[in-house]
Amino acid sequence: LGNAVGNSLEVREAIDTLHGSGPQDFREHCLTVAAHMLMLGMRAKSMEAARALAEGTIADGRALKKFRALVHAQGGDAAFVDDPGRPPRAQFIEMVNAPRSGWLARVQARAVGEAAAFLGAGRARKGDPIDHAVGVVIHHKVGERIEAGEALFIIHANDEERLAQARQQVLSAHEWSAAAVNPLPLFYGFEGRRGHSQEQGAHG
Repeated sequence: LGNAVGNSLEVREAIDTLHGSGPQDFREHCLTVAAHMLMLGMRAKSMEAARALAEGTIADGRALKKFRALVHAQGGDAAFVDDPGRPPRAQFIEMVNAPRSGWLARVQARAVGEAAAFLGAGRARKGDPIDHAVGVVIHHKVGERIEAGEALFIIHANDEERLAQARQQVLSAHEWSAAAVNPLPLFYGFEGRRGHSQEQGAHG
């Protein structure tokens, strides 16, 4: 869900969503799940009312305020929530363009995740250090028509050799079709599902 794979990149995406922007599929997923949680907690009498309540907490800033409180409660520096320049940034940031035109048929989530882990965003073994700055930002969803040369994804890396290998791995994770492809549903086997997503699926 969303576009980002990597620690600081995902946090920025979450903060953008709490500000009322962020990727549409990620926002839709969060609002739908929040509405169900509000119904389970008996805070609303209908899904429509629950969703409106969830949307209202974003619109009036209460959701962002609660996120700050959660960061503080866990011993984090809440200043990072309000200053997008505070989180670590990678030394090398490279935009990779689409090598061909066509419809995006699939993005293999595992391959994208493994590429991010190879960059340092995850651990191969317990105790391995985590590089919070590195990762991948995927720009397109299954079913989208993409033209050759259009921005496809961004690699954030702190090692040029690892960047080159991750680039090829993420490129290979994108599968193409010469014919139109339907977008994938945001939810599977779920009543009242809304919208579509890419669980190609990159970031579930």
